[in-house]
Amino acid sequence: MLVAPNVKAMLFTDWDGTVTIQDSNDYMTDNIGFGEERRKELNRLVLEDKMTFRDSFTEMLKSVKKPFPECIEYLKAHVELDPGFADFYKWSVEAGLPVIIVSSGMKPIIHALLTKLVGQHAADSIEIVANDVDVHPDGSWDIVYRDESGFGHDKSRCIKPFAELPDESRPMLFYAGDGVSDLSAAKETDLLFAKVGRDLITYCEREGIPYHVFHSYKDIHEKIKAIVEGKETIAGAIENKDKASALASHH
Repeated sequence: MLVAPNVKAMLFTDWDGTVTIQDSNDYMTDNIGFGEERRKELNRLVLEDKMTFRDSFTEMLKSVKKPFPECIEYLKAHVELDPGFADFYKWSVEAGLPVIIVSSGMKPIIHALLTKLVGQHAADSIEIVANDVDVHPDGSWDIVYRDESGFGHDKSRCIKPFAELPDESRPMLFYAGDGVSDLSAAKETDLLFAKVGRDLITYCEREGIPYHVFHSYKDIHEKIKAIVEGKETIAGAIENKDKASALASHH
């Protein structure tokens, strides 16, 4: 992953349920797989450390029997973009702020949706760090995980090289996410944006991880812009300061 020197800030963002309204993998599982009840049960097991994300995700996707090309068309018909993302992306390009999609989903699906929802320029220029897919001649398919971790794709690994840069060349690092696939990345950046009412906030509250809640990408846009322009501080954006510092002192 290459980023030009002297970049002031970077955003790593989850895709499903963060840049999009619907989580494409959850949507397929709920509607053409084994259904919402079983999926939520698996999510709960992951949150409680009783199952790896990788195992739960594999089970979810195996329940979707539709051929892969049809899955892409199905998702293009049903998945919508967060209403604030297009404006944020336009601003990020003008501001020279790299946006990197870090996803447990599959790269061909993300690329197809990004092209449809944001446009070819975004699809060609936003780096997508994600799992892949092995499509068989009959259209059946299997997810191909990016690494050997219990996440299938340990999102922290693509952030750490930037987090470990010397202070004088290290950009401010932001992360936006919503769910159990974001747990590995939650502690890695300077400011975490966690989506209102989702599992990532439950996890951050339990673990004392600082975060700023967002409802749509409009909130992320306004906050990052204010911080990059020096009008606000990262510390001032953290919403659960007291709990986070109290828990941190006990660990």
